[in-house]
Amino acid sequence: MPTAPLGAVGFCGDRERSVSPGLELPDLPAMPRVLVIEDDETTAREIVAELSVHGMATEWVANGREGLERARLGDYDLITLDRMLPGMDGIDVVAELRRAQVDTPVLMISALSDVDERVRGLRAGGDDYLTKPFAPDEMAARAEVLLRRRQPQTAVQRLRVANLELDLVSHVAYRDGQPLTLLPTEYRLLEFLMRNSGQVVTRTMIFETVWGFHFDPGTNVIDVHIGRLRRKIDSAAQPPLIHTVRGTGYMLATAQETAAVTP
Repeated sequence: MPTAPLGAVGFCGDRERSVSPGLELPDLPAMPRVLVIEDDETTAREIVAELSVHGMATEWVANGREGLERARLGDYDLITLDRMLPGMDGIDVVAELRRAQVDTPVLMISALSDVDERVRGLRAGGDDYLTKPFAPDEMAARAEVLLRRRQPQTAVQRLRVANLELDLVSHVAYRDGQPLTLLPTEYRLLEFLMRNSGQVVTRTMIFETVWGFHFDPGTNVIDVHIGRLRRKIDSAAQPPLIHTVRGTGYMLATAQETAAVTP
């Protein structure tokens, strides 16, 4: 399958800007560079289109071996990697990248959804695993989370959203200065929401991060824990910070930050 047509269309680089004489514009932040390794052109176009909307520059290749060489030589911020590829299997691609000490985050995408395959992909070196068919906005959200993890991190001891604080050393949460009593799972759930504050996180992302891949997503455990967390954090005297994004998941943020995404 040829790679050039979509590669040309799918690459989104810095746009030229018109500048009046004598006027200097501030440097724009570099767009994250994403390598899409996917042999199905329809899926590849979907990934390229969605990531481009979210401000990412994308390149596409349809062959596992070519993708490996491009990933080893290119300066990419993220790689989306299909599990089953011609030329070289996705598992072998990510394993070879890790052996070559390439630490670029890898989002594996596959029609193989059973737990053993997902665990195999992660153990080979993948950073996240998304099954087909997938919602484009969830794929983009997972990509954004991986990109944030790659950014240099200072030694953070507290997370803050409005007047909600989470002490990462003592594992104690505070709302308006008052300590909150959280169970261990509630603490992990709150930490995940706060680390992704202002971003919609899907139920699947919560399951996989807080409970792990062996957890059964068919239960209502997320609803139960979100309800308990709301009762402890969003009391009647406090503006609510945990919001439900209908049909997608949850978001921890101020009301102003959720206005654009909540119905």
